[in-house]
Amino acid sequence: MSRETKGRKGKGVTLITGIPLDDKELKAYAKVLKAKCGTGGTVKDGVVEIQGDQRDLLVPLLEQNGWTVKRAGG
Repeated sequence: MSRETKGRKGKGVTLITGIPLDDKELKAYAKVLKAKCGTGGTVKDGVVEIQGDQRDLLVPLLEQNGWTVKRAGG
């Protein structure tokens, strides 16, 4: 999980990589995460992008599924 602003006109997004789901399940799970955060987002090439810096909110949600979450970057 990381935060990135590059190529987004200064707007930050939270990137989540390595979720062990296929494309259809990943899109459905991304929809749940976006609803929990109350923001928009997308799935590109197996990477979930959530608008804004949502790392503090997303870490517990991902850990509930038994996945190990590693924060990258600042």
